[in-house]
Amino acid sequence: MSRAADLASLPPGAKGKITGFAAGPGLVRRLEEMGLRSGLGVVKISGMPLRGPVVVQVGGTRLAIGHGMAKKVMVEAGR
Repeated sequence: MSRAADLASLPPGAKGKITGFAAGPGLVRRLEEMGLRSGLGVVKISGMPLRGPVVVQVGGTRLAIGHGMAKKVMVEAGR
């Protein structure tokens, strides 16, 4: 079963598929330059409960992004 969520709300270890971004064109471009693109699979490695950085893995690359940025990455969890 899959559900839509933002990347920050996924529990550590959860997998998902990026479905889009709830952000303006500048942030979307920055996220895409870091390798976060719509349609790609992503795994949340870790995150801090009170707005700390979120570590994700896309392909063979691990990235740390801010909590606010992670809230704008929409994923379909469980994919």
